[in-house]
Amino acid sequence: MKLTKHMRCARVALLAAGAALAGTASAQSVTLYGLIDTNIEYVNNQSSTGATIPAGPAAHRVAMLTGGIGGSRWGLRGVEDIGNGIKGVFVLESGFSSDDGKMANSGRLFGRQAYVGFDSPYGKLTFGRQYTSIFDVLANYQAGFYQPQYEPVVAYLGRYYREDNVVKYGANFGPLEVAAHWSFGIDTTVPATAGEVPGNFRSGAAYGAAASYAAGAFGIGLAYDEVDAATTAGGPPGKAKRAAVAGKYASGPVRLVAGYRWGRSQNPAGVEILRDNYYWVGGTYAFTPQLESTLAYYYDDVRQVTNPVNGAMLGDIKNPWQVMFTTKYFFTKRTSLYLATAYSKNAGLNFDTSVGGLGTGYYLGAGKNSQFAVTLGMRHIF
Repeated sequence: MKLTKHMRCARVALLAAGAALAGTASAQSVTLYGLIDTNIEYVNNQSSTGATIPAGPAAHRVAMLTGGIGGSRWGLRGVEDIGNGIKGVFVLESGFSSDDGKMANSGRLFGRQAYVGFDSPYGKLTFGRQYTSIFDVLANYQAGFYQPQYEPVVAYLGRYYREDNVVKYGANFGPLEVAAHWSFGIDTTVPATAGEVPGNFRSGAAYGAAASYAAGAFGIGLAYDEVDAATTAGGPPGKAKRAAVAGKYASGPVRLVAGYRWGRSQNPAGVEILRDNYYWVGGTYAFTPQLESTLAYYYDDVRQVTNPVNGAMLGDIKNPWQVMFTTKYFFTKRTSLYLATAYSKNAGLNFDTSVGGLGTGYYLGAGKNSQFAVTLGMRHIF
């Protein structure tokens, strides 16, 4: 068929547009990724009425749960080379419950992470909902790498280890890793922590910094984190402060970690609500490339607890502690089975119902002061 002049022009335009699109596609990459983790758990001494106070009668529970050794999630990660060694980056990450398909993180579409920024040889600068500096830098100093089901992540880091409205800088310079962040308002779904209050720049804000240095088999990390609870314009914020130091040793099949976290919380009047010292120690041994086990111990030394309403000292608080054991079998790098168990004393698992009232789902039944659980699960990474 003979092409007319207009048809030839249209063909040239389409070829040019295709070439332009191909050039754009080659300069940018977008990756779909995720993780699905589902398990069946037995737990004893669980309150039959959930989070109610006073607690209901104790009973055992058998249930299917999500996020045993890793929170179920899916996400998009994008990178574009914009020249001079600088790249544009973004991450959109959504959490979900693999046992029932519901969205996690209070129903947010991208409740785990949602940020955009720049990456360069001098570091990464990002803007949006992100993890805190202490979370990122000290992740490799945890026995279970923040294993959700039986590692006291909230007791260690507080509720806000992900924060809204964050500006964060992070960089790796050989063996040195550094990070720092500022949040203009830690949680926009909760008015008391929404931040960005006219006349009070620090109300609802949060900030922190962390660094780690690894040389050979050894590593050490330091971090500081602070959350300023929101108040009315011009009023003083309450504060929750945490500082941590941790060390690790990894050689061959052995990995050992230990650390200490200092914590102090005050209300807007400066009254100390909680003062504690949190310790952890643990180790992992890889018997084969397919089989590894982790054992860890966690202890919270509670120094002072005050009623935040009237400032009165509360009664004697017994220090909670917990033991966690996990064994994983890897069929491939992406698919694995795991068996995990934990025992806690003077609190529900993960120090729930302890002095912090963490509310992570393990509520002790009336008259009980210990809890045991075991779970069998499967994880697939894509």
